[in-house]
Amino acid sequence: MSKKNALAAALLLSLAAQAAYAQSNGDQNGSLAPVIVTATRTAITANEALSSVTVITREDIERLQPVSIVDVLTGLPGVSIAQTGGVGGQSSLYLRGTNATHVLVLIDGVRIGSVSIGLPALEQIPVQAIDRIEIVRGPRASLYGSDAIGGVIQIFTRHGQPNSGISPSVSVTSGSHGYVNGQAGVSGGDAHLWYNASLGGTYTGGIPNCRMGAAERGIACYVDDPRNDAYRNWNGFANVGYRWDNGTELAFDWLRSKSNAEFAGSPYSGNDSLEEQYVAGARLSFTPLSIWKVTLSAGQSRDDLASYYQGTYFSQYYPRMATGYFNSRRNQASWQNDITLATDQLLTVGVDYQQEHVASDTAFQQTTRGDTGTFAQYQGTFGHNEVQLAARHDHNDQFGNHNTGSAAWGYHFENGPVLSVSYGSAFHAPTFDDLYFPPLGGFPTANPDLRPETSRSAEIGLTQQMQHWNWGVNAYQTTIDNLIVLDQNYVPQNLSRARIRGLEGQVGFNLDDWRVQSYLTLMQPKNNDGGPNNGNLLQRRAQRTARVDVDRKLGRFNLGATFFASSKRYDDIANTERMGGYATTDLRASYRFAPDWQVEAKLANVFDHNYETVYYYNELGRTWYLTVRYGL
Repeated sequence: MSKKNALAAALLLSLAAQAAYAQSNGDQNGSLAPVIVTATRTAITANEALSSVTVITREDIERLQPVSIVDVLTGLPGVSIAQTGGVGGQSSLYLRGTNATHVLVLIDGVRIGSVSIGLPALEQIPVQAIDRIEIVRGPRASLYGSDAIGGVIQIFTRHGQPNSGISPSVSVTSGSHGYVNGQAGVSGGDAHLWYNASLGGTYTGGIPNCRMGAAERGIACYVDDPRNDAYRNWNGFANVGYRWDNGTELAFDWLRSKSNAEFAGSPYSGNDSLEEQYVAGARLSFTPLSIWKVTLSAGQSRDDLASYYQGTYFSQYYPRMATGYFNSRRNQASWQNDITLATDQLLTVGVDYQQEHVASDTAFQQTTRGDTGTFAQYQGTFGHNEVQLAARHDHNDQFGNHNTGSAAWGYHFENGPVLSVSYGSAFHAPTFDDLYFPPLGGFPTANPDLRPETSRSAEIGLTQQMQHWNWGVNAYQTTIDNLIVLDQNYVPQNLSRARIRGLEGQVGFNLDDWRVQSYLTLMQPKNNDGGPNNGNLLQRRAQRTARVDVDRKLGRFNLGATFFASSKRYDDIANTERMGGYATTDLRASYRFAPDWQVEAKLANVFDHNYETVYYYNELGRTWYLTVRYGL
């Protein structure tokens, strides 16, 4: 049986089992749809989102035993991930075929990502810090402003629980390639206060990130270096909150992750980079009137990167060929007002402000810019009908004014399914690197004439979230004008147009001690500019991906497997650098040998398949991990 047929069969079996369970149990009214806040900036259920949504809970993370957030997100609907090497390699996420810079990533409401390159360092976010992840696909610029063309991913860190007392936790993991991870923390709370704090670190001897032959072809690392590229990470996160009897709530969140990653240099001398992520935020919410809730928030995110050659800044050895450091900082503040107009009628209005700043040892023509956005959203329910309308005006210091909007209608059928239709516009401002990165070796690497990217998206979906089962199908089309891509000389250029069409599906069920969840993506992310590359696939996006998670509980034991498959993709706009399709299988098991103690084991890429998600960069082969965990 071929890989495609095997995956199709697994998905059909999942759907058949889910349908049989629903019929045999009459589970038509016991909806327990998860509560999300990212889709509308207000607390709603997934059935009310009127958009394609996936929620990853802490229970899911513990069940999957991921080494990094890349393991969690790979194979989810609409998601393509490209990674340069093994653990700690730079990761880029493409959502619904849009650029990696078209995904807005938040940590506890604070935007993250380098303002220089426009990418969040997903690979550096410790999975031990994550409580849940909300993935909302489709444009959300009418609520969040620039960057949310493909969607929004919000990561919520773990918080202490009220009335939980003091709860310590610790975990230690070892694995292939000298992998070691340790995490220790404490959490708790009383009737009003909650808190959580944790420290951790990771080391791996790594693998050679670039495969041999890159030097001869003049691609990827540009050198052949057979040595392993080690990776180290130190991280800490903390949060504290207090809720008064009248409902007023004040909370603080903090996360810091610092890493040292080796990368290919030459057979005799190594290179490495030191990168630090910092996120801090504060929120105050209160209700001046029974119908009016106010939320004030402020935060800062930083991404500082320094590259070294034998312990000295790159730029001191190669003043015309490299940059030693980039310091990226984003300050932000928000004032949001949720006003209940009537039963099932909510109006949300607010103002966002952010300031971006970049510093480097090479001169940028411009180093600071700000953006002020005002937004309004209406959510109303009329019988079986639901309506969501949103509009936003952004004033950018550099690119002037941008107006975006969205409209969605949903119909809730008597037996549970929700039919939704939506339309939205979005935009993305070019990054500082796109516009001003200094020439390397006398050759241009930036384009100061770049224009902002704009998009229009239409979507139709049919979904259902029930107590024991869920399913959803969404079809969409996104048109992007002035899409920014790299030409054959790696200089960013605007394409006149790109068109992306896609179909996403997810289905899952909980049957006694069984849990099955499956995802499928079919997509056509194509260049549509009428030029020589017209009709080609956009870089690093796979047209087809599928994933199936199967887990079984046997008393104190838990057994599970994840099957993932991806079609081919290309690393260039001309579609000459082909990366073949591949499939992987992961196996996992855990045993709770005492009330607060658990041992876990995972074997990833069981059949040791070789594959690439970035041209000429290696991915991990067969690897094993063993974990001992105490506490939550």
